[in-house]
Order: sequence, then C-alpha cells, then structure tokens
Amino acid sequence: MIVMMPSEKALEHYRNPRNVGELEDADGVGIYISDICGDITRFWIKVEDGKITDVRFKTFGCWASIASASILTEMVKGKTIEEARRIMKEEIADALGGLPEPKVHCSVLADDALDDAIYDYLSRRGLPIPKDLVEKHEKVRVAVKRLEDMGFKVG
Repeated sequence: MIVMMPSEKALEHYRNPRNVGELEDADGVGIYISDICGDITRFWIKVEDGKITDVRFKTFGCWASIASASILTEMVKGKTIEEARRIMKEEIADALGGLPEPKVHCSVLADDALDDAIYDYLSRRGLPIPKDLVEKHEKVRVAVKRLEDMGFKVG
C-alpha cells in the first residue's frame, strides 16, 4: 500500500524497533545493501524443527528501513523457512500501514536480507538452495566486497 505520510505503526516500529541485535548462535546470517540509497540491513535467524524460532536485525539506514526490518522479524517468527520466503515486500509495507512511494524499496531491503540469512542457513546444512537465493547472494557479495575494498567493515 502506498501512502503519503508514514503511518503511526511505521513510526512506532522506527522509534521502538523489535528484535534488534545479533544472535550469537544463529543458524543463518544475511546481509543486503540497497542499490537505491545505500542502506544496509543484516538478519540473524535461529531455526529449530524447520521453523524460525528467533530472529534479529541491525540496520544502517532510514526510518523506513528500520521499521520494515522490525516488522518483518515479527512476521517471520514461528514460520517455516518456506512460509517466511513467501512473504512479499507488499505484505511488509501493508503490515506497516503502507509506505510512501520513495520508501517502498526499504521493504525490499528487509526481505532480501532475510532471504540472504535463509541462503546461509540452507548452505550451512548442505540443503538445496533455490536459484533466486543464489542470484541474490552473488549480487550482495559483490556489493559487500566493493565496500570492504574501500575500507568499510560490512560483512
């Protein structure tokens, strides 16, 4: 849903983000960097019996990136990997009460960072990795390397 101004729910998730931080014993860790604005989001997931039992994030970015990642952590907790993968950027924006058009890409950033954590989880276990996750992972690795080559500590 496209809106003109941030909703109260979006502002609440920005001001008081849920599930911020790292998981030391994470089963999957992912990162994504926005091509549009340069915001960076990392996700950590803990998986037990095929379900995401805990999830954390850190974002270097704007209010919409923080709010999108925060609400996505709430949306995926208790879901299977497959269920979490089916969550679309529109659902993230809708759960926040909509996002202004210039901020819709922030919901994509959160979704892509979660996908990269799922990629890592599947890779660590030697499980089949869907082609779209492999392609996203390859793309983000190039961006991370470019930033690290410039002296930034990203990954």
